[in-house]
Amino acid sequence: MPVCATPIPAAEAPRPVRGLRFRIAALLLLAVLCPAPSGAANWTPLAERLAADGFDRQALEAPFNRREVLFEPDAMAGKLKSLIRTRSGEADTLADIFKKALQLRQGYLNYWAISEAHSYLLENKVILEDISVRYGVPEEIVVSILLIETRLGKNTGNRRVFNRLASMARCTDLEIIRPYLDATLLTPDNEAYARRRCREKADWAYNELKALLRFAGRESVDPLSIRGSIYGAIGICQFMPSNVFSYGVDADQDGRTDPFTKADALHSVANYLYGHGWRVGLDREGQQRVIFGYNHSTAYADTVLIVADKIRERNRTRP
Repeated sequence: MPVCATPIPAAEAPRPVRGLRFRIAALLLLAVLCPAPSGAANWTPLAERLAADGFDRQALEAPFNRREVLFEPDAMAGKLKSLIRTRSGEADTLADIFKKALQLRQGYLNYWAISEAHSYLLENKVILEDISVRYGVPEEIVVSILLIETRLGKNTGNRRVFNRLASMARCTDLEIIRPYLDATLLTPDNEAYARRRCREKADWAYNELKALLRFAGRESVDPLSIRGSIYGAIGICQFMPSNVFSYGVDADQDGRTDPFTKADALHSVANYLYGHGWRVGLDREGQQRVIFGYNHSTAYADTVLIVADKIRERNRTRP
């Protein structure tokens, strides 16, 4: 594999020469021909903003100066693409809705997925029964959400959350992300909307980045070691970092609220639903509305309820 994408014409290729002078010349040649890594970015404005909000400037230099910190433009680019398509109505057709619902249900309504979820429920019966009494949230609902979110904790995401949130927070102006957008995406009709939404999403990501740094500081963990989803959700329950502070529960009473710990994650899911209006006796429409708050997708909310029904049915018919 070539060192860089820029080919060196045969006539200009360096002759085999030994010694220090050749090595220096080769390094200089690579510096000219090979562009800087695409992940290189100027993090100074973001670091200064965090410092102005009370974070220690010297402490911030450590993570931002590490080579693992990369600008990942696909986070904001993908979010803007989705928002613009939704605004234009492209993503709201019945065909799109049906396709999403079908994909979800094919993944989680098969025999093996329901069996796995039912086994998980039985294995964690004590915790789930306590949750049901404490928050009024049925154990099947909690298990259904975890099945869909992280395959019951088996897949909590492999993205470096610091990079995802910092990259979005850096895009306070549309011009920063414009080079990474499809040329046909922005039009005179939607550019003002895209600019506004870009700023809003950058502010949202910035607040989540602050929460991530606070969480890492509280738990004494390296913020760059925390892995999660494409947009920065973390743990078995896939909470955004701010939700760990708002709805996280230290269920095992070890002095930490850890979304990567089973007991804390299970209680946190139920606490979130309770905090968004779940009550005993809530009708189907109300349940769907509360679950929609967990993940803003009608297909998602419907699938959670149907999977929960299947788990409940399996529980009734088991020997």
